[in-house]
Amino acid sequence: MPLASTGDLVGRAAAARSAVAAFNIITLEHIEAVVAGAESAGMPVVLQVSENAVKYRYGRLLPLAAAAVAAAEGAAVPVALHLDHVQSDALLRQAPDAGFSSVMYDASRLPYAENLAATRAAADWAHAQGLWIEAELGEVGGKDGAAPLDAHAPGARTDPAEARAYVADSAVDALAVAVGSSHAMTTRTAALDHDLLKELSGALEVPLVLHGSSGVPDDELASAVAGGIAKVNVGTALNIAMTGAIREHLTARPDAVDSRGYLTAGREAMARTVATIIQVVAGARSCPQSQASQIRRHAMVTRAS
Repeated sequence: MPLASTGDLVGRAAAARSAVAAFNIITLEHIEAVVAGAESAGMPVVLQVSENAVKYRYGRLLPLAAAAVAAAEGAAVPVALHLDHVQSDALLRQAPDAGFSSVMYDASRLPYAENLAATRAAADWAHAQGLWIEAELGEVGGKDGAAPLDAHAPGARTDPAEARAYVADSAVDALAVAVGSSHAMTTRTAALDHDLLKELSGALEVPLVLHGSSGVPDDELASAVAGGIAKVNVGTALNIAMTGAIREHLTARPDAVDSRGYLTAGREAMARTVATIIQVVAGARSCPQSQASQIRRHAMVTRAS
């Protein structure tokens, strides 16, 4: 199947008051697991490569991107590629030729005026290349190995009035909002500010994105989608699933040396996690309460295995 466009997938999800799940990939096993999980759920998906993942791969974008493109083109469901949390302009400029239809330009570490200026320059360039662009306002902590942010700290949340001005002046196509989640959470205990999310959804005409979704319980995720989130970013949940499955496999087989055995276990665990999360966010509007409960129970079993 030809590569899908992130903007198209998110736009259709927003129009249906649903959400598309976007998963951060690091290895080929991540790529294969995300595609397999999406095919199992029968839903489109976004493969995301972060700037940190590029750094891990010796600073080379193309090898991982080429694998993602090949997997997407062989998938039975629409798959788009997204370059995530880009701070480097040099990396940003590699996106179009590497198969990416979208980027998240991350200037959220900067003071507001500098964030706006940098993001507007990135948006102008991205749009000239036909790229859909996402930005962040507020602070979704836990990036770059930092401890997860206190999501209740002063200034951590996205201000609706400021967000309206920021979107208008930056010309971005989507906005990642800080409503109580944090990157790199290994427990699913985040409590989202749904009143704030409602305000943001009413104030903005662009799709809203939730970062740090691995730490958000399934019922909170479903409520966030019902409140206006159209793209849900997930990364740590895959690593938890993969690491747990590999650890269990090697504990049961202390003499194992063939990496295919434990990588298969890790890949299958990630695929189950992907399918579960997609079902939660894509079915948030139409999923009966009993089915939602079944999904949550399955998610807990998956993450415990």
